[in-house]
Formats: sequence, C-alpha cells, structure tokens
Amino acid sequence: MFQVGITGGIGSGKSLVCNVLEKLGVSVYYADREAGRLMNNDPELINGIRDLLGLKAYKNGTLDRVYVAEKIFSNRELLSDMNNMVHPAVRKDYTCWVESRMESPYVVEEAAILFESGAGDFLDWTVLVYAPEDIRIRRVMQRDRVDEESVRRRMAHQMDEEKKRELADEVIMNDEKQLILPRIIEMHRTILKRI
Repeated sequence: MFQVGITGGIGSGKSLVCNVLEKLGVSVYYADREAGRLMNNDPELINGIRDLLGLKAYKNGTLDRVYVAEKIFSNRELLSDMNNMVHPAVRKDYTCWVESRMESPYVVEEAAILFESGAGDFLDWTVLVYAPEDIRIRRVMQRDRVDEESVRRRMAHQMDEEKKRELADEVIMNDEKQLILPRIIEMHRTILKRI
C-alpha cells in the first residue's frame, strides 16, 4: 500500500487537503485525533500519562487536555517524555489501520508533527501544506477562539516551516491567493501515476 504523509503547521490547511482526498476515495488517518482517542482508551498509555503527569491528567475518566497542555508545553522534558509514549502507540495503531484499508488507492497519514515524530521516515511520499505565519495565526485564532500569544506558543513547539519544506517531497501552497483545489487534484493524479 502506497503511503502518503500530509503535514503542515497549525492552521496551514492540512484538514482541507485531506477532506478533498477523502472525497476522491482516499482513506485518511488523522494522527492527532487518533492520538486523542488512544490517550483516552489505551490502558497502557493512560497509566503512562498518569505516571508522568499525575492523576490530574484525567478528569472523570477523560484526558484533561487543558491541564496536559499547560504541563507539557511549559516543560520541554515533559513534552519529550509524552511524545515518546504517544508516538509509538500512534504508529502501532496506524500500522493496523493501514492493513484494513485495502480498498483505498493509497492511504494518507495527516499529522502536524509528521517529521518531528519520525513518522515521515515510514512513508513513501510526504506533502507539506504551507501557509504564511500571519494567515495561520489568524485562522487558528478564529477556529479555536484563542489569542495570538496562545497560538504562537503552540507554533513554537513545531518544526520551522522552512525546514519542513526541505524535508517534504511536495509542497501545496495555501496562502489564500492561489486556488488550492486544482493543486490537490493534480497531486492526487501524480500519486496515482506513481503507484
């Protein structure tokens, strides 16, 4: 099965690209969403997070995302420890998921930290959805109803966009100036020719 990774900084438009690919019959694994599911349902992961962050990491049996974010995004060591638990669990889940997607022409893993997590190393093709920082900040502020400082803090924990451009096999510009739909369809056709 040909495997494509789609990444991009927060607010870049990764989900938009993936939604279009789904309409074209491609199966998409949303790594961030699935990580959330695993952190709430995988007993081994739950115990590891509780050991790392304390019992307050879960409220009423559900991951307290606000508490966890405050802890890990203010302490690089905790963030690294958390990632070292979550990323292998997501990789294992993704691998099982791929095996059940034989009807798809190819599969996509959508992940904000595709390169940082090492997931990009396991994929056949990687795509960066790129948008200028000011546009990304505005989008996230509107979407999540948060202030600019909060968005910048989250962005600080992601790899520099220029570094991602160097690592990606392909870049899709989502700057609100160029039409993105034709670019997604062109990429889809290119991938179909490769497999």
